Amino acid sequence: MVVSIRKWFGRTIFMIIFILLTMMTLGGYRWLMDVVAPVDPYREPQGQALKVSGQMQSPEGGSMSDRLRWFYWYGE
Repeated sequence: MVVSIRKWFGRTIFMIIFILLTMMTLGGYRWLMDVVAPVDPYREPQGQALKVSGQMQSPEGGSMSDRLRWFYWYGE
């Protein structure tokens, strides 16, 4: 069995270039996501804005038909 040094050298160079380009692409993608994405989407709102969270409870009770009616009425 003949082992060609030139073939193995070519394959090694290809793998090194492939790994480097993959790492550069991943780094570019992460940088782009940092630029495009908001800093903290869950921060306190500024100015006159109010942050509203929580679930509405139906005053009639908790039957399935009441919950379905509230879902269609309020969209929650």
